[in-house]
Amino acid sequence: ASQLDSPLEYAVLGVEGLETMAGAEGYALLHLHSGWEELMGCLCLMLQEAEAALPGYERVCRSLLDVVLVRLNRQRDAALSGEPSGARSSRECDLVRRYIDNHFKENLNLDQLARLAHLNKYYLAHAFRREFGVSPISYLNSRRIEESRFLLRETDHTLSLIAQILGFSSLSYFSQCFRRVEGVSPLEYRRRNRS
Repeated sequence: ASQLDSPLEYAVLGVEGLETMAGAEGYALLHLHSGWEELMGCLCLMLQEAEAALPGYERVCRSLLDVVLVRLNRQRDAALSGEPSGARSSRECDLVRRYIDNHFKENLNLDQLARLAHLNKYYLAHAFRREFGVSPISYLNSRRIEESRFLLRETDHTLSLIAQILGFSSLSYFSQCFRRVEGVSPLEYRRRNRS
């Protein structure tokens, strides 16, 4: 019970993918005899970051949440766990794939995709390959090649224009990617598949 001279305060923090393993009740009750000021400092800073929503605030909040979870898990009988890292990386990879599907004509690179997913680019490349069997850039190029087949068949656009429309850095890179996927050059594909 709260006393007038020492009122209780509570903070509610909703975090997607965070679960308690404390029992059937579905919650964990922790008595903090020390360190609560530091935890409240982290929670207040998370709230400030979320309200201001400045660039990079999600990363700051995620880092502060990690600090809170580690410190809570030091308490006896606490069993807080975030969702398995595999589930998180799977969700982030799916986000990247959907982004590529909607933006494949833009000038994308691995650094941009990693920033979008808030992941290290090397980790993203590894996780994406594990999830979908290809690297993010290979997936990007396959989406572009898929679209280029339509443009080669149905339009009279030059190869240079098609490469430009689809976000390829050069005509030679477009031709190289196309040949790798289709086994023939873009010109040969057009010749064989004209309507």
